[in-house]
Amino acid sequence: MGVAGCDVERGQGTQPSAVEPPTSLVSRTPANELVLKQEVTFAAPVEAVWRAYTTADGWTAWASPKAEIDLRVGGTIRTAYAGEIGGSDTNTLHIINYVPNRLITLRADVSSNWPEIMQEDADRLSNVVIFDEAPGGGTRVQSYGIGYSDSPEYDQLMSFFIKANESLYENLRAYLETDTRVDWDQ
Repeated sequence: MGVAGCDVERGQGTQPSAVEPPTSLVSRTPANELVLKQEVTFAAPVEAVWRAYTTADGWTAWASPKAEIDLRVGGTIRTAYAGEIGGSDTNTLHIINYVPNRLITLRADVSSNWPEIMQEDADRLSNVVIFDEAPGGGTRVQSYGIGYSDSPEYDQLMSFFIKANESLYENLRAYLETDTRVDWDQ
């Protein structure tokens, strides 16, 4: 069951390929929490996709111009689009757990810069990212944004997250498949 205004599921019933766009679906759990599932397949080995997610060099190629990564349980991924890491525009993702080349669970440090509804739900919000070998080769990434309350405020946020994340996945595809890094100075 999708959320009104957020039904952007694509490719349902077909096997993802490296040339298909990312798919996104918002659904509800039996406890009336929202789950944002996004899936994409890359023509790259799991190890390369994992490095793109878990190293500063990989992260800055596709996700943000500045990154510091402390890959360990209890570690962080700290990024900045403007200013320096540690400044007021720093985004921090806490690494809850990980299995190398297979899974990472992240929880955002939801500051006052985030919408109030997310600040209220901060202790429940997580992102579980699974890395699998795709049928026919390459790597399938499945990302599950979990813990969102079922409220009208999230309808708009889900639309934003979907568009932003799908754009980032296309950046990641360009990096993994053509070695094209985002030019953050543009």
